[in-house]
Amino acid sequence: MKIIMLGAPGAGKGTQAQMIAEKYHLPHVSTGDIFRANIKNGTELGREAKGYMDRGVLVPDELTVRILLDRVAQEDCKNGYILDGFPRNIPQAEVLDKELEKLGDKIDVAIDMEVPDESIIKRMMGRRACTACGATYHIENVPPKKEGICDKCGEALILRDDDKEETVKNRLNVYHEQTQPLIDFYTEKGILKTVDGTQDMMDVFKTITDILE
Repeated sequence: MKIIMLGAPGAGKGTQAQMIAEKYHLPHVSTGDIFRANIKNGTELGREAKGYMDRGVLVPDELTVRILLDRVAQEDCKNGYILDGFPRNIPQAEVLDKELEKLGDKIDVAIDMEVPDESIIKRMMGRRACTACGATYHIENVPPKKEGICDKCGEALILRDDDKEETVKNRLNVYHEQTQPLIDFYTEKGILKTVDGTQDMMDVFKTITDILE
């Protein structure tokens, strides 16, 4: 089962992807996580990606496609995977289809998480990340036990540059321009399923599992 999670940044697709991964024992492949790991490790790719992410613009297709295809070629992805944050635009989707077709494979379902921009801005400005271990929290929905301190390692929590209001608004503009056309792309292929992402987290999850089963 090969699944694509669509939706604006902050729509909750990452959380749902993790839950789906646990239930169905599939790898959760997040380009954001891959980039952040590279940034933390100070790789050349990480430095290049950070420059784009800090400005709230998308990492170029060439960088993204290269790292993604290498990831899904690994052994743990042979029975399926969940793509979170890829593809972000039509050219990426076309490259993905082409590469999978070479392997006699294809994407089974694309799930679109629909959430209004206003809700996303509020959600993302409430996110906090640990500077040391990478754990994430939300000041309203998933707060740390002690304000500003990570439960797991005791280090400071920060509002990441890509979660600040101006950056979020910029990312949403980019999403609507470049990523929204994917909804039409996967609708035409007959594999798009739309989910109301404003529901309670567990209600969203039930809707998705009903679709998958």
